[in-house]
Amino acid sequence: MKEIVNKVAQSKLITIDLEDYYPQGNRIVIDIKDWLFQEIILKEKEFRTYVKEHDWSQYKDSYVALNCSTDAIIPSWAYMLVTTELASFAKKIIIGNLKELETSIFQDIISQMPFESYKDMPVIIKGCAEKPIPETAYIQLITKLILVAKSIMYGEACSTVPLFKSK
Repeated sequence: MKEIVNKVAQSKLITIDLEDYYPQGNRIVIDIKDWLFQEIILKEKEFRTYVKEHDWSQYKDSYVALNCSTDAIIPSWAYMLVTTELASFAKKIIIGNLKELETSIFQDIISQMPFESYKDMPVIIKGCAEKPIPETAYIQLITKLILVAKSIMYGEACSTVPLFKSK
């Protein structure tokens, strides 16, 4: 009887699973509409009081998106003021929603990846993540990989979709 050989394990294929890079920490949206007069008007004195008295420690080690879900016009300094209190607790702060927050988190992650280690290598970008990996992260990843990789595929080692092959 012939021995079964795992050719995938013996190949030089490198699999990148963005889920492996997914950082721990709560993702939280702070909607400042509740801090506005009638949820539409920012009154500076009252806003400053709310920011000063709010328990910011509840956001320790969290990723935070600041936004206002009403059509209020929020001056830049208001988000900046909130950030002065929040920065010592949160891992990351953006203005936006949860999708934009995840995108920003992965921009940071991908910008720090060691792409030279993929030089002239066949790479598989693993799909089917259980964690919320933004589509944009895959685009950012492949944009960096095409500069160094020999080939890029998407999917699982047993069933990939070829995306790129260097010339």
